[in-house]
Amino acid sequence: MNRTDRLYAIAEELRAVAPRPRSAAWLARRFEVSVRTIERDVSALQQSGAPIWAEPGRTGGYCIDPAATLPPLNFTADEAMAVAVALGLTEADSPFRVAGATALRKLLGAMRERDAASAGDLVSRVHVIGGPERSAPVPDALTDAVSRRRVLRLRYTDREGTATVRDAEPLGYVRSTAGWYLLAWCRLRDGIRAFRFDRIDSVTVLAEPTPARTVTTADIQVPEGDLRTLTLL
Repeated sequence: MNRTDRLYAIAEELRAVAPRPRSAAWLARRFEVSVRTIERDVSALQQSGAPIWAEPGRTGGYCIDPAATLPPLNFTADEAMAVAVALGLTEADSPFRVAGATALRKLLGAMRERDAASAGDLVSRVHVIGGPERSAPVPDALTDAVSRRRVLRLRYTDREGTATVRDAEPLGYVRSTAGWYLLAWCRLRDGIRAFRFDRIDSVTVLAEPTPARTVTTADIQVPEGDLRTLTLL
């Protein structure tokens, strides 16, 4: 583990047990370094603005304020490569493609030039057969309405070729083997429906906010297999 990774890991270890302390000896054993190295690392974190302090006594040690925001610690080249590869494999019809590209530019802009160059070298060693299929981009109005919780008016053509206009309360997204879907409460059908992106002919965002609704995996019917909900961590 390099020093940048260890600094981040120390801060997260202290945050995980806060408000209880961790001694320098305990941290030294955990990260397989000397006590003196831990003391230097904690000092570096403090100088960077991390809210870490030492509690004296037999049961004392280093503590961190769990409510405080830590200053950003740099991404490693491996971490940046992993993000870049994941985004590079994103389907063309993904609602997160544009936001992902923006996030990657911000990540690279925040990295040290040397680390960004190393990440670029690592990414160039990854080779992919084929690529995301070309398709119409997801309308910004649609993704914005999901984020801002606004009712949508959709013109939608179903699998039988029948076109309808319906108001829908966006609830999120579903990804299946067939592509990306908008998950929404359909007021025309009075129930939860999944609208495939490539069958949405037009989108109009209404001023009406969506009412609060709880959705469970049991409410979402998909034929391709077990459904799982993503989490941040």
